[in-house]
Amino acid sequence: MSTISREEVAHLARLARLEVTDDELDAFAGQLDVILESMKTLAEVNTDGVQPTSHAVPLVNVFREDQPQPSLPRDAALAGGPDTYEDRFRVPRILDEEA
Repeated sequence: MSTISREEVAHLARLARLEVTDDELDAFAGQLDVILESMKTLAEVNTDGVQPTSHAVPLVNVFREDQPQPSLPRDAALAGGPDTYEDRFRVPRILDEEA
């Protein structure tokens, strides 16, 4: 039995604003089911005594120190956009009031 239904995949697609076909819904449901089953298997692993970590290997800060320097003038930066309004980029609205 599948862990995730076509309807749930369709709902996720709508939330992500993805347009998917019926064939893709079936394919994605199967793929997501494999992922969810894998997560169930991982949840069964005994992790007692294992310290939480965000990386498998130690990280060293490879960034340079911040050094203030002159930046691109506002007019030059805005010149790269298709439209501006009140010294800002103007872009089309992508979110409706439903969100």
